[in-house]
Amino acid sequence: MDTKMKLYGFNNLTKSLSFNIYDVCYAKTEREQRDYVAYISEQYNSERLTNILYRVTEMIGARVLHVSKQDYEPQGASVTFLIAEESMIPAGSGETVVAHLDKSHVTVHTYPEYHPDNAIATFRVDIDVTTCGEITPLSTLDFLIGSFDSDIITMDYRVRGFTRDMTGKKLFIDHEITSIQDYIANATLSRYDAIDINVYQSNMFHTKMLIKDVDLQNYLFKADVYEIAPKTRLHITNSLRQEMIEIFSGANVY
Repeated sequence: MDTKMKLYGFNNLTKSLSFNIYDVCYAKTEREQRDYVAYISEQYNSERLTNILYRVTEMIGARVLHVSKQDYEPQGASVTFLIAEESMIPAGSGETVVAHLDKSHVTVHTYPEYHPDNAIATFRVDIDVTTCGEITPLSTLDFLIGSFDSDIITMDYRVRGFTRDMTGKKLFIDHEITSIQDYIANATLSRYDAIDINVYQSNMFHTKMLIKDVDLQNYLFKADVYEIAPKTRLHITNSLRQEMIEIFSGANVY
């Protein structure tokens, strides 16, 4: 927010951002699929995810209170941050005290998996940022999108509760927003097809994004596109695109 609002008490609005990305890959054999899952699990292990969350916490101006991280067998990782912000609460004497609102957290979970029939492997990352107060996690979106190979992205943002201004009037949101896309750089948006489903009266915002261009070489694991026959290339590209469209649509279209 450019101008800090004057509130009666402290800002107790709760803001939640759920950010899910999907990275799709073609791995021909069962061995290649297992190798892909092992590779992606190592690339995005708990240590790297922790570093990403530290950057997210820094960007929203919060303070890390506690970190919990775990790598799983045979695949996947989770990291949870408990974070706090400082909020000034007016006291009756005209003095101020600092309240640490320890109700905020950032979590990330990874889910590598592969299709049993069509040689498509998928890596999913779920990130949830929940803050209490004036902090909004929307400013981190470009960084999060750039931190992963994002073919499909789904984002949900919701503001809950209310706070009061100095006259006692309830405020159910403390910043302007018409779309999550407003907080994503145009250069990033130009690479995706995006749609919104927003419920303004409930302060609920939903955006889905699907990568526009599929360069097959970027989706092959341990293979070169020029070693594959043209007809097979077309089949693989179609399979990749169908998988992406179904994930984007949230339905078994094909």
